[in-house]
Amino acid sequence: MDINGYQEVKTQRYVPNVKDMIGEEKMTEEDKSKLGKKSRASGAAFERKVRKDLESKGWIVDKWSNNVVLGWEYDETTLREIFLGKPLTTPISDTHLIPAKHKFRGVGIPMVMGTGFPDFICFKSIMVTNDNAEAMFVNEKGEKEKFLFDVIGVESKSNGYLTKEEKKKCHWYLKNNIFSKILIASKGEKRGEILYTEFKNI
Repeated sequence: MDINGYQEVKTQRYVPNVKDMIGEEKMTEEDKSKLGKKSRASGAAFERKVRKDLESKGWIVDKWSNNVVLGWEYDETTLREIFLGKPLTTPISDTHLIPAKHKFRGVGIPMVMGTGFPDFICFKSIMVTNDNAEAMFVNEKGEKEKFLFDVIGVESKSNGYLTKEEKKKCHWYLKNNIFSKILIASKGEKRGEILYTEFKNI
């Protein structure tokens, strides 16, 4: 699939849960620990593949080291009802961006950089053409720039599914123009295939 076209993947595979297959009640703490380590290792390996694939397509890729703290949120209509039509002096949402927390790995071992959401921030330059000339950026000197930058977020998910909380974070990123688009990278049917699904902010 061509990532530059941001095509949406319409088919998603069901990946059976290991707990469903062997029964959660039959799993020992040691089994759970081993399963967790294997899952994390598999996830990290897939992330590396996704990064390499994005870079091969011309994207400049870096780990996104921020996260979104979800707070209360009201729409404008609700706030007007609360304040009986008075001018709004309270923010509509207290959801905000914070640096991802660093992970403690043990005494004497340097802490590892926290994992943000989404996994990657990616950008590439876009040359201005007749098709996007109206989007030309005017710099501080009043000159029109010939190049723009497309900045996107990419989250690696082997099965392609986001949690309810992750979907809310994606909505916030797009609503606040942090990223122009957010893509979900997942495994395809063919060995080594990576599919990219654009998150729809609807």
